[in-house]
Amino acid sequence: MIKTIGFIGAGNMAGAIIKGMVRADFMNAENIFVFDLCEEKTAALKKECGISAAESAKDIAANCDCVVLAVKPIAFPSLLADIKDILKKSDPLIISIAAGKTTEYITSLLEYDALIARVMPNINAKAGAAMCAYCSSKPLAANVTSFIEGLFNSVGRIIPIGEDMFPLFSVIAGCSPAYAYMFIDALARAAVKHGMNKKVALEISAQAVLGSAKLILESGEHPWELIDQVCSPGGTTIEGLAALQDCGLDSAVRRAVDAAIDKDSKI
Repeated sequence: MIKTIGFIGAGNMAGAIIKGMVRADFMNAENIFVFDLCEEKTAALKKECGISAAESAKDIAANCDCVVLAVKPIAFPSLLADIKDILKKSDPLIISIAAGKTTEYITSLLEYDALIARVMPNINAKAGAAMCAYCSSKPLAANVTSFIEGLFNSVGRIIPIGEDMFPLFSVIAGCSPAYAYMFIDALARAAVKHGMNKKVALEISAQAVLGSAKLILESGEHPWELIDQVCSPGGTTIEGLAALQDCGLDSAVRRAVDAAIDKDSKI
């Protein structure tokens, strides 16, 4: 049973996950240990959430049942070289939230057959509405699967996928919030053009997009079925929809996904 969890790194994503865990009462705050080279980040989380500050990465590696690697990918070689012997001895569940680093790569740095879960959250974890995916270096016991899913459900949703799908997932879940923000802002700016206050227009646009996503997830209806429900014959919605299609919305989205995937393959 996993009773303690330690975060090595206290950046924005780690902070969002920790706050979500505490907010959802997933784990007692005193059983969440955090270490970051920037002591101010750890101190801020301790003050806000009541977590326990660890003295070092080695301290977390030695004493936590689950270790979350929440540092930048470039730091992995030096960090894991420093703590791999301790991890081998304590043998915790290791969760990596680093983009682009496979379980095979992490295993090669650790130099032992560790139990590694690779998780990809997105920025919406800050609002408790992330879309996350996970895979693992080897089969997970039911209680470990339950722990991982419970942990990341506290900041949104999580699904298992094959590791070969992670590059695509990182694009459609990791990049797409930026695309959605752009659409929301464009919608609001169009409203400003027609005389609406920008702050009001942003609130209306964001809530409309939020509600639309929620309806797709909860109704089980296909997006085009919902589109047909909104579009009255000869009405305003179908007129606007036709304009979006004329301007190539579908092809623009596909090009954005293709470009991001191509970039990911070159990193």
